[in-house]
Amino acid sequence: MSTNRKTISVFALLMSASMLFTGCGAHSSGSANYGTSSAYDDYAPQYSDGGADECNDATEYYYDQDYQEINNEEYSIINESGFKSVKAEPLSTFSIDVDTASYANVRRMIQSGQKVNADAVRIEEMLNYFHYDYPQPKSGEPFSVNTQITDCPWNSDTKLMRVGLHAKDIDFSEREPMNLVFLIDVSGSMYDEDKLPLVQKSFSILADELDERDRISIVTYAGSDKVVLDGVSGESKDKILSAIDSLEAGGATAGAAGINTAYEIAEKHFIEGGNNRIILATDGDLNVGISSESELKRLVEEKCKSGVYLSVLGFGTGNIKDNKMETLADNGNGNYSYIDSTNEAKKVLVDEMGGTLVTVAKDVKIQVEFNPAYIKGYRLVGYENRALSSEDFADDSKDAGEVGAGHSVTALYEVAFTDSEMDFDSSDLKYSSDGEGKENGEYLTVSVRYKEPDEDESRLLTYPVTFGAYSEKMDDDMRFAAAVAEFGMILRDSENKGTATRGSILEMLDETDLKDDQYKIEFKELVKDSRI
Repeated sequence: MSTNRKTISVFALLMSASMLFTGCGAHSSGSANYGTSSAYDDYAPQYSDGGADECNDATEYYYDQDYQEINNEEYSIINESGFKSVKAEPLSTFSIDVDTASYANVRRMIQSGQKVNADAVRIEEMLNYFHYDYPQPKSGEPFSVNTQITDCPWNSDTKLMRVGLHAKDIDFSEREPMNLVFLIDVSGSMYDEDKLPLVQKSFSILADELDERDRISIVTYAGSDKVVLDGVSGESKDKILSAIDSLEAGGATAGAAGINTAYEIAEKHFIEGGNNRIILATDGDLNVGISSESELKRLVEEKCKSGVYLSVLGFGTGNIKDNKMETLADNGNGNYSYIDSTNEAKKVLVDEMGGTLVTVAKDVKIQVEFNPAYIKGYRLVGYENRALSSEDFADDSKDAGEVGAGHSVTALYEVAFTDSEMDFDSSDLKYSSDGEGKENGEYLTVSVRYKEPDEDESRLLTYPVTFGAYSEKMDDDMRFAAAVAEFGMILRDSENKGTATRGSILEMLDETDLKDDQYKIEFKELVKDSRI
């Protein structure tokens, strides 16, 4: 062998070893993300110290399968809720959630043939992605609350209860003026076509809906932040669109600096009685300055006291940090949506503009008190990261979710009546009454606390749920919600999925009048195309 060929061979071997160690190192460092789940774990090849043959196999993986990008997406780990004894814990308390990011993100995964990360599946966000025919609220109330109880389709030992909340609609032509700050991530990670280019299209769609009542600012951030537009009139369409079109991606991601500047600009142009909001567009990959979930939480919790709301639009694939984007929106008094197409941008920013941008009630909490005379156990489906202690319900200092104009919120409970064969151990009780409840014809009571957008003291609404709420036949809203819940549980491989199958989901959808709702029709096709 010639000297040149030897040199080339040694160089190639060193390069192969470097690629192997780099790849393994990426997986190892990912394991340090305590409390998060990385989609990389579903795709990374596993190798032992078995010698040269396995090194060759590893090298072939990176060469032969280079079409499959390493997936570094991050999600907060979901610890699924189990059943609770009514005698031990008669109260179930949680914050409402109007985020819809999980469904759009899961849809993207399925349509691209990607394995769905179980921690990306937040069933409450899948339920709340869709519209339901809930009644309009009574005069003077910000929302209506309705319930239905029926047989649970996936568990013969339980019933299924739906709590549906619908916020009042508004005439958007009579809305309050808006002070909006578009906070746009233009770092190098936003270069891909489904990131900054889609961000630009999305904000251009929104800009077309604004008028002379509104004030628009644009702040960008990469290695540093920059004010691109500073409080221009919403009727200055050419100036706004030109500023959006001029954006280019490159550099590191100093998100905290951009967030601080965005709040400064929003406060500078604050409109009393108006809608003051930052809309952050990012993949969540913050890598300079404040970047941990706890630090981001503290930052926006403090900033939102100014009366400026923070909503988040997530973009991209492969490295989205869903955990950070959810943290920002949940603690910034906003909502979190995932945008994977211009159609989704139109849904979120135009068709549902009132729900996305106009808050009708804040710090909305739900507490359900179960009557042990009729119900001995329950399980809330989803809302794991929205759970509150029973004491938090009446504590006005505890933050909770916001609901926008026209938004629907759906929560499902599995409940076990007293004649169910399920057992619930309450032997660990230290203090209790007799736990017998009252035979008063009420299964339970749903209580809702909320604050008006400009108030700091909560108001209380209560809704007793009587025998009349039970029906052997599901209505279309209940049947569709049950189908979505089954789909989510199967994707999560939930231990509570019971008899749920792809076939049972499609059977329920076949029996449901989807009312030409394109999103519900799309869901049915998604179930058909899925590999569950």
